Amino acid sequence: MLYEISTLSCPLLSIEDVSQRSSSWVSDAQATGKVLGSWRTEIGTLGRLMILRSFETADVLAAERRRALLSANPFNAGGVVTSLSMESYTPFPFLPPVQPRAFGSVYEFRTYHLMPGGLPPTLRGWENAIEPAKEYTAHLVINMYALDGPPRITHIWGFASLEQRALLRANAYGVGVWPPHGGPEHIIEATSTIALPQPWSPLQ
Repeated sequence: MLYEISTLSCPLLSIEDVSQRSSSWVSDAQATGKVLGSWRTEIGTLGRLMILRSFETADVLAAERRRALLSANPFNAGGVVTSLSMESYTPFPFLPPVQPRAFGSVYEFRTYHLMPGGLPPTLRGWENAIEPAKEYTAHLVINMYALDGPPRITHIWGFASLEQRALLRANAYGVGVWPPHGGPEHIIEATSTIALPQPWSPLQ
């Protein structure tokens, strides 16, 4: 199983238009992959729509990537979007696949750029921390490492509110079960984006 995060940037007032156009693109008869979620950014860089899809094989993902790259109207929004990125990921092997369900109305996307060689200890740390921190990690949608570009991981979380997120994180830090031991030492840059699910997103 592979995952892809497609990020479409557009003028602020065009985000709903781009969302509807993208919905028709990923649900088209030619489309491959399974749509898992779509969100618009709320805190962080605004005017962005993110779409998470899963693919059974690298060949299937590559074919869908080519469909966008060779289109004069990618995601049916070629005249509106100002930039488009498509990132490929492999899930952490000890995590279950993403299943569409209601996590809450607030999602967080965290990306950590890692030092070269930092992925193996990061994987070990996360595997050891998932169960002890289960009150917090029950809200983890997925964590995955990038197959292209610089070494990095992206994890997605779902919460009922920002207040719930802050409380769960504070509790996990307070009892020493989070962050994963051996992970933060390999982070060279970290970003966090708060995003809200679109009405057509399977993850809500």
